[in-house]
Amino acid sequence: MISVFNRHLSLFLLLLALPTHAMSVDSSEYPRLEEFISSMEQKHKFSATELRGWFAETEIRTDIIEIMQRPREAAPWHEYREQFVTGPSASRGYRFWKKNKKAFERAEKKYGVPPEYILAILGVETQYGLNKGRFRIMDALTTLAMEHPSRHEFFQRELEQFLVLARELKRDPLEFTGSYAGAMGLPQFLPSSYRQYAVDFNKDHHLDLLTDNSDAIGSVANYLKIHGWKRNEQVIADAEINGNLHPWFETLSIKPTMQLSHFVDYGIFPKKSLDAHMPATLLKLEASDGPLYRFGFNNFYVITRYNKSVNYAMAVTELAQLIREKMDNIN
Repeated sequence: MISVFNRHLSLFLLLLALPTHAMSVDSSEYPRLEEFISSMEQKHKFSATELRGWFAETEIRTDIIEIMQRPREAAPWHEYREQFVTGPSASRGYRFWKKNKKAFERAEKKYGVPPEYILAILGVETQYGLNKGRFRIMDALTTLAMEHPSRHEFFQRELEQFLVLARELKRDPLEFTGSYAGAMGLPQFLPSSYRQYAVDFNKDHHLDLLTDNSDAIGSVANYLKIHGWKRNEQVIADAEINGNLHPWFETLSIKPTMQLSHFVDYGIFPKKSLDAHMPATLLKLEASDGPLYRFGFNNFYVITRYNKSVNYAMAVTELAQLIREKMDNIN
């Protein structure tokens, strides 16, 4: 199995090989950008001259649009899983936990989120801070705000939040680097999430998700808690199909709304005894030898609030299980 490190290295080399097709931003060529500058001046009291100065040093990266059109999460589950649910990643997660054990203990006590799930998110997102992204955030968000064919309004709001965030952090917005989608730091928060959910977990009066492990740990736990994480509750369970699966089950929302007992009435059983009244949804995954079915519960749905992909949430869940095994067996 190819290690996640080698996968990341391969992706990095692929990105380097892509033609950059970068060009400086000329605000006069983008009426939307002129409107944005005017709005930032009126709404947030930014200087139009300062904004134009930053945008003059910003580049439109057409390679970012190309990358956005082929997200990793679109791969079949068994291929996606190979990238993230690995022994080496679990080992790195275990070592990260050992170095930051007190912060994880405080996070679990305050927010009810077990350390292995925080670790798994940090592992999938950045390999515990090893791969936080190489794109300038100004380039990424400006490109997406001006050029994305369907989500430019969303990314324009993120660009707005980013500039406000940079001012709050007292940093030059041109200094920030992160993902091609504009996410930053160990947990890869978008600017709006950074401003809304980041916590100063070590009480040093700085919201630092870029380099501070403690703030990243607390902020991920806070994010999950605010989005509905419930302490000590089930995340997933294996499902067994007895008989024919009604087609409408595969169209269920990812949000758990049906009680387990209702699934049982249709011949869909959990492989272990669970509360029959627990709300659940049915998840279908593409295994290498055919479809794989699992029940997803509230806390699984909460993970999808971090990233809407079922593959992503399942990778986080399974990596968390691997990390927990190491935590229990080594200690």
